[in-house]
Amino acid sequence: MHAKLIDGKKLAEEMRAELGPQVEELTKAGIIPGLVVVLVGEDPASQVYVRMKHKACEKIGIYSDIVKLPDDTTQEQLLSTINRLNNDSKIHGILVQLPLPKHMDSTAVLESIDPAKDVDGFHPVNVGRVVTGDPRGFRPATPYGVQKMLIRYGVETSGANVVIVGRSNIVGRPMASMLLHYGEGGDATVTVCHSRTKDLPAVARAADILIVAIGRPHFVTGGMVKPGAVVVDVGVNRVDDPDSEKGYKLVGDVDFDAAAEVASLITPVPGGVGPMTITMLLYNTVQAARQWLT
Repeated sequence: MHAKLIDGKKLAEEMRAELGPQVEELTKAGIIPGLVVVLVGEDPASQVYVRMKHKACEKIGIYSDIVKLPDDTTQEQLLSTINRLNNDSKIHGILVQLPLPKHMDSTAVLESIDPAKDVDGFHPVNVGRVVTGDPRGFRPATPYGVQKMLIRYGVETSGANVVIVGRSNIVGRPMASMLLHYGEGGDATVTVCHSRTKDLPAVARAADILIVAIGRPHFVTGGMVKPGAVVVDVGVNRVDDPDSEKGYKLVGDVDFDAAAEVASLITPVPGGVGPMTITMLLYNTVQAARQWLT
C-alpha cells in the first residue's frame, strides 16, 4: 500500500476561489470584509506569514492592513492599538501575530480583542462557543483547515476512532472539540495523546484517523500507523540539510516516507495543512463581516 496525497495547496486554492463570490456579495451590500494583522517586532518567520496573509486577502477582495509596531512597544501601547481596531467599523477581523516579545503577556493581549473580531479563535468566548458547537464561534484556523480537508477528501469521521497527538490550545484541544460536534466532519470518537500518555505508539496504531501536532520532527513512525489509516501531519519543523541550497529543509511530525507505505491518505509537509490555515482565516474574516451585517 502507498498512500494518496491530500493536496492542501490545491484544496486551498479551490476554497479561496469559492470564497470570492461571497466577498463580492458582501461588497454589494456595502460591507467590504476587513482584516488587520498586528505585528510586533522583527521576527523573520512572522513577517513572512503576515505577508502571505495580506496577499491572500487582496487576491479575493478582502481589505487588508498590517499594523507594524517596534519590538520595544509596551504592552499598554499594544492594548491601545487593539482597542482602536476594536472600535473601527471598517475592520471585521483582528489578528495579533504570535509570538509576541517576551515582555508582553500574550493571554492578556489576546483577551483584549473583541470576540466578534477574534478571527484567530483564541478568545475565551470563542473557545467556549467552539466547545459547545455554537456556530457563531470562530474556529482556530489550523484545526478548521484539517476538518475541511477531511470533509473535502471524503474521509468519514462519524464513528471513526480519531487519535490526536498533541494537546495545545491552538491545535489539539480545539481539534478534539470540533471532531466531537454533531454532523459533517464530526461525530467521531476522539482520543488526545500527550507526553504523559502510556504506550502512545499503541494508542496511535488504533486510529482510523491520526492527527499529529506535537512539534517534534518525525516523531510518528510507520510502525505507529494503522494500515489504511488517514494521517494528517500538522507539524512544520526545520532540520539541517547540507544538500539543500538553504542548508535546511522542512519536515513534519510524521516520518512521511515510512507512514505513506502504511496509510491510505496522508498530508505532505510542506503543501499539506499549511496552505489551509490561511484559507480558513479568510473564511473566518468573511464570517465576521457577515455576522456584523446581521
